[in-house]
Amino acid sequence: MHLSENEGIEGKTFVVTGGLGHVGSGLCLELVRRGADQVRAFDLRTNSPWSDDLKHHGVHCIQGDIVKQKDVEKALRCADCVFHVASYGMSGKEMLQFGRADEVNINGTCHVIEACIEFGIQRLVYVSTYNVVFGGKEIVNGNERLPYFPIDEHVDSYGRSKSVAEQLVLKSNGRPLKENNGKCLYTCAVRPAAIYGPGEERHLPRIVSLVRLGLVPFKIGAPSVKTDWIYVDNLVLALVLASMGLLDDIPGKTGHPIAAGQPYFVSDGSPVNTFEFIGLLLRALEYDLPKSWLSVPRALFLGKIFSVFYSILYPWLNRWWLPQPLILPAEVYKVGVTHYFSFLKAKEELGYVPMVTPREGMTATISYWQEKKRKGIDGPTIYAWLFSLIGMPALFSVAWLPDIVPVPFLRTIGLFIFRSMWMIRVAFFIALLAHVSEAICAWYLAKRADPANARGWFWQTLALGMFSLRFLLRRARK
Repeated sequence: MHLSENEGIEGKTFVVTGGLGHVGSGLCLELVRRGADQVRAFDLRTNSPWSDDLKHHGVHCIQGDIVKQKDVEKALRCADCVFHVASYGMSGKEMLQFGRADEVNINGTCHVIEACIEFGIQRLVYVSTYNVVFGGKEIVNGNERLPYFPIDEHVDSYGRSKSVAEQLVLKSNGRPLKENNGKCLYTCAVRPAAIYGPGEERHLPRIVSLVRLGLVPFKIGAPSVKTDWIYVDNLVLALVLASMGLLDDIPGKTGHPIAAGQPYFVSDGSPVNTFEFIGLLLRALEYDLPKSWLSVPRALFLGKIFSVFYSILYPWLNRWWLPQPLILPAEVYKVGVTHYFSFLKAKEELGYVPMVTPREGMTATISYWQEKKRKGIDGPTIYAWLFSLIGMPALFSVAWLPDIVPVPFLRTIGLFIFRSMWMIRVAFFIALLAHVSEAICAWYLAKRADPANARGWFWQTLALGMFSLRFLLRRARK
């Protein structure tokens, strides 16, 4: 297509479902920049890291649940184009909440389609996923001619529900609008690779957190495995171009939009091993990935154990106190099996070419995470936490509590190490004094080196002692 930069955008009204998220917010701001008359961000949340910036730029934030037809109708009324970005179940505990994934990804999509028909909206761009064709079998330089992965063979609810939803969207292409004015709904699907960039919410925060806590004991697959990534600005560009590809008044294409009914793979165009890719970020944050590799079959077995365990805890999956699983079967396939795709179709039909290189994208992402780390409180691995939070109460129990289970066993160990009860009690008081003095030291040091987090450093050092203080000392030296 040879269109102006703002074709089909200036003076139009747009709705972005999931508009307060990482991709949705970037898309909203880009539409505003290109001259849209009104942009509405429809989201279940009322606040996000981007909500203030969206409101500052004139984006209308509409709170509602996409599984409720009335909420969808309220958001879409009188719109010219809809970007359906909202989804559920992409990673972690969400992947095991099958009911919610189906509600959001399938029922929610049906509500969006029906609202488009009801209100005469001609353009619907659906944000899909590689998972509609990938389910664990190697794909090298795939394209849009690949068939959908069999619905009943998906190992996660996200891939299955997104596949169903995409097929519903594409089959709705050409449906007459309710007004019966000769016009119809045009739809297309954009299938992005794994998304990264400053503020990304799904993949990188979980990976960084697990690595920082020392909970990534191995890499999965082999060094030769390659997958695609896409920088958020490149995805936003692809979505904008897709909306232009649904215009039905382009000279030479009148009544036959080039993107109507079509899916498109989009990425940065640089397949890379996942652990090599994220290793750049982790090394910049002074975290290290392990050297050892775990084969896909063994990692898959481990993933199934986590899947069964967390499925038993299904009623509590939304609770804050339940940590994310280390790995799940679908995630094993994503990082351990080669699958990357050509964006040639998007380039030829939509004019998509990545405007941000992987080097530039990772540089921006690293800068964001370094600043985030600088503003927060760093700390040791989970093993140091367990040693301190279990060790101190255990030492107190051995020194002072009566013989109730498991105190006699712990006291036996204590006597073997310290030789007498008197020495055990001395050791406890010395440890307690050390923790308190280190916490006071951390308070005064943080007042100079990191005043915004002084209280946090105090409490963390009170609990962990030198395990915490050494991180503060390192920050003070910088």
